[in-house]
Amino acid sequence: MRVAVMALQGAFIEHEQVLKRLGVETFEVRQLADWQQHKDALILPGGESTVQMRLLSQLALHGPVREAILNGLPVFGTCAGMILLSEGRLATMDIRVRRNAYGRQLGSFHTEGQVVGLGDHIPMTFIRAPYIEEILSSRSEILAEVNGHIVAARQGNQLVTSFHPELDPDLRLHRYFLQMVA
Repeated sequence: MRVAVMALQGAFIEHEQVLKRLGVETFEVRQLADWQQHKDALILPGGESTVQMRLLSQLALHGPVREAILNGLPVFGTCAGMILLSEGRLATMDIRVRRNAYGRQLGSFHTEGQVVGLGDHIPMTFIRAPYIEEILSSRSEILAEVNGHIVAARQGNQLVTSFHPELDPDLRLHRYFLQMVA
């Protein structure tokens, strides 16, 4: 299995480290030539969604990435990656997201919660995190909520979290994603 990690900005190295621990080959996508390599899946990391969206457009990646996802390429978007997949951006997932929903950097927090199919006590690190305000179709499934807000969802081959599983030692969410890919 070979997973592309969008490396334009944000927490991409942390995802690469987790995937390496799981024995998965990764490569970084920084330009269109990188994107054209063989890949079985894609990770869109946390970071600054506005900057990432602008770079996707400037580097002529927006169209090819969107097309690949719509054609079934499995994708895991964390935090800013979730925003990129939502309505009004790449718009591949039927969700409406509220950016910076938990406030500024000082509003960051850590908790544990339940994720459908993975059980309880999943560590969740939120950093200037968004949450899903609304699921826009029955194709999207809620996987986790914290304090009444949707923080994880799945739609077909797309998985999103408001939080950063790559920053915690628990590997269950990345394993779950890899099972989706397989």
